[in-house]
Amino acid sequence: MSTGLDRVGPHSDIEDWAHYAPENLSPILAGALDCFMQKGYHGTTTRELAAAAGLSVPGVYHHYESKHAILVELMSHAMDELYSRSLLALTAANSPEEKLDLHVTCLVLFHAHRQALAFIAASEIRALEPDARAAHLASRDRQQDLLEAIIHEGVAKGLYTVDDLRTTTRAIITMCTGVSQWYRRGGLLTPEKVAEMYVRLIRRSVGVRE
Repeated sequence: MSTGLDRVGPHSDIEDWAHYAPENLSPILAGALDCFMQKGYHGTTTRELAAAAGLSVPGVYHHYESKHAILVELMSHAMDELYSRSLLALTAANSPEEKLDLHVTCLVLFHAHRQALAFIAASEIRALEPDARAAHLASRDRQQDLLEAIIHEGVAKGLYTVDDLRTTTRAIITMCTGVSQWYRRGGLLTPEKVAEMYVRLIRRSVGVRE
């Protein structure tokens, strides 16, 4: 069973949605994230998880009842942090247009700065057991609802023109979450520069004239 020693807790401590300190995962979660990135969830053994955390296999099971429980913790952490940052970004917006700009910026920054965590949260959904998968999809829908509401408000106020609200929302989210698949640290583009580019692209996609 998971214990408080390894839970990352809620993200109410985030004060600046655009600032990213080093990830504060426990040794078990950090080690698991590295293993899952290198070999995938199904390709990683519990023995490898234990070695990555500097523990014995029984030591891992002292904190988590299964490898699946570790995956669930990582994915929940990712979705909770993204949602917390997204809410903070919305509170900083002073107009419908700024809501969209800041939300897109938030999505891009998260998927660049928390690249491994975001990638696992998106790519290992099929590895989740039914109840955990339903909970994860509910978190994903909650996140999608934020953007859908932003675009709906813009359309209602005559600021945006979209053919289909739900499809447009999904397309934008797919663009932003895809950053975790291709972004490379140390290249010419910083996360902030990528976010600026995506804001311009997405503004055009909803009919905003520059």
